[in-house]
Amino acid sequence: MHAAAKKEAFSSAEKVADEMLRKHGRSFYWARHLLGRETARRSTLLYSFCRFIDDIADGDLPGGIDLLRTIRSQVKTGDRGKASECIPEVQIFLALSREVGVPVTAALDLIDGLIFDQGTVAIDDQDQLIVYAYQVAGTVGLMMAPILGCLDRRANVFAVDLGIGMQLTNIARDVAEDAQLGRRYLPAVWCNNISAQEITGNIEGFDPDSRHEISKAVLKTLDLAEVYYHSGISGLRYLPMQSNLAIGVAAFVYRAIGRSLVKKGGVWWRGREVVGPGGKLTASIRSLHRLTSLSRPDHSHDERLHAPLRSLERQDDKR
Repeated sequence: MHAAAKKEAFSSAEKVADEMLRKHGRSFYWARHLLGRETARRSTLLYSFCRFIDDIADGDLPGGIDLLRTIRSQVKTGDRGKASECIPEVQIFLALSREVGVPVTAALDLIDGLIFDQGTVAIDDQDQLIVYAYQVAGTVGLMMAPILGCLDRRANVFAVDLGIGMQLTNIARDVAEDAQLGRRYLPAVWCNNISAQEITGNIEGFDPDSRHEISKAVLKTLDLAEVYYHSGISGLRYLPMQSNLAIGVAAFVYRAIGRSLVKKGGVWWRGREVVGPGGKLTASIRSLHRLTSLSRPDHSHDERLHAPLRSLERQDDKR
């Protein structure tokens, strides 16, 4: 592709990515304005790549598992001279990888998580839940770190934890919606192994025992999310001040979704929990208090949080 055509393609991609983020990534879109122009651009392009493959996994785009496997192959081999033959969204990702060092292995793990999503999903236990949350969100934390100007590899474990915390919030928020797609991410051991079909039946129907079991699992998921948020937010000290502030705001806004759901007793059947502009502003203000702790001594990462991830290949490459 000629330089002028490539520049035009990327300009178009940026506009599409910006609109996609505005519609679907509201928490980060709110916080993105705190980033510098170039960091915001790169972050938005990464979001568009992740959203593109997520939409395929959710059946919003044609191709399904075969297309995901094609994309995985292109991501894996595209950095060895074949990028120009790749799907445009993959070309954008590979360009980011070359530009700022976004790890390809993290993208491969993300795609593996989305391939796992195809068909019926029924998570067994907490370890499997954490592995899945790493694959579909902790990986995004790893990919975001170099874009945000973080060059210290010690930050990677904390970036993973923040992604896991946010994904656990997402799972707790979307129990009903996911069940309608045949997916139950709440661990079987937490919800008496209730099926996605049974969860769907309890959205409009009413079985108090089943609803209570599901709500307990939702609250347990959010309790686990808090553990990972605590670790992930503590690692924001590795980021430059502007990125620290932006990601801190995004994290606190997303965390507020889960905390609101906790206050309501985990009422998963009433539809997706959202935080409006007033709630976003409140969460943003609360996040600013973190900055007073930036000068405090660093604390080590709790390795127990990543114990379930040891089963994955290439783990040494990721951290």
